[in-house]
Amino acid sequence: MHMERKTLYIRTYGCQMNFHDSERIAGILGTEGYQLTDRPEKADLIIFNTCSIREKAEQKFYSDLGRLRKLKKTNPRLKIGVGGCIAQQEGEKIFKKVPYVNLVLGPQNLDILPELIGTEKGTSLEDRPVHVKTYIPPQRLDRIKAWVTIMYGCDNFCSYCVVPYTRGRERSRPWKDIYREVKELSEAGYKEVTLLGQNVNSFSRNLEEDIDFPDLLYKLSEIDGIERIRFITSHPKDLSRNLIRAMKELQKVCEHIHLPLQSGSDKVLQLMNRGYTYRDYKEKVDFLRAEIPVIAITTDIITGFPRESEKDFEKTVKALKEINYDGIFAFKYSKRPNTSAVKLPDHISDKVKAERLSRVLEIQDEITLKKNKDLIGKEIEVLVEGKSKNYEDKMTGRTRTNKIVNFPGKTDLVGKVINLRIIEARHHSLEGEIL
Repeated sequence: MHMERKTLYIRTYGCQMNFHDSERIAGILGTEGYQLTDRPEKADLIIFNTCSIREKAEQKFYSDLGRLRKLKKTNPRLKIGVGGCIAQQEGEKIFKKVPYVNLVLGPQNLDILPELIGTEKGTSLEDRPVHVKTYIPPQRLDRIKAWVTIMYGCDNFCSYCVVPYTRGRERSRPWKDIYREVKELSEAGYKEVTLLGQNVNSFSRNLEEDIDFPDLLYKLSEIDGIERIRFITSHPKDLSRNLIRAMKELQKVCEHIHLPLQSGSDKVLQLMNRGYTYRDYKEKVDFLRAEIPVIAITTDIITGFPRESEKDFEKTVKALKEINYDGIFAFKYSKRPNTSAVKLPDHISDKVKAERLSRVLEIQDEITLKKNKDLIGKEIEVLVEGKSKNYEDKMTGRTRTNKIVNFPGKTDLVGKVINLRIIEARHHSLEGEIL
């Protein structure tokens, strides 16, 4: 039987989990005869895989969705679907806001997508514990490095965050399923995996298996062919000394950790329901650096959280200078539905939030540039990923500490681990030469 060829356009917003979910959407629809296109006007089905972590991301999605009205008019057979966190948050309200949308499905319902496509208006937003054991072979966009989800959802209920409401409660995948997936990746020639979870440190808490996250790293390190293992994200309150020791001992685990601080003020951390003080956090960072001196640490910062005084903000500034991060992701506080922070008194004006954000970014830019300049003249191991997006005549790769390096080289180096000498440093990348 000849399967009809159809085209699929996916637009992804937000985090790595969403990008990996989009790979899974492409995988499941590939078995239904859909081929990916990068031109929405050529598509039979358009899916927006959305992010709801900040108001700005939500506004951007609705604005992009509005642009599809013309396409739908010229091609009434075009189907439009909304997935991801906004889909879970808004549900059928999306049909009222944008009547030409056909499908709305949450992150736990990807495997139901083929059934939904057959309907004129379909939704699937159920909480489905079974999805952690449902393996959907993804259509991976990269041939060298791959994302592997090890757990879904979150139980932390930070007061600013929608994730427990949009991605559900924390559920870990059985470790043997993860092991099997990584083994298959190694057999397919992949060199690097990034393990994904809202809080990888609490992996397996709800499994009956006697295994924790450091144990999983030991098991995955045994797989031949995989040369690098990364993971995101780590919640500071659950960062254990066992995990730090595993990172130190396991040669394949890269020397980089993303450890979201959010604020340097204990008052604000408490209002955020983060479960640690700045001192707790700093002690863990000091232990990390004592055990793994070359480790690169990145973080998230929120400016202008409700009730954040100038004094509280100065504590965040002090923390940035004290900890000396390799890089940060910083954002203004954004009101999100269902979160408890919305109900807090003393919300900060947008002007003050923006001023504080601008100051944080300025301070960090100086720190990052200095750290990068310290690498000039050093010999560094890089996994070559492909052609540089910014320089036509150069290749690009990443160091074990997750820094981007551009260098002159040929495409036959893709997938190889090579040594480069760093010759120039910028804010967001390094320049290197092959030794």
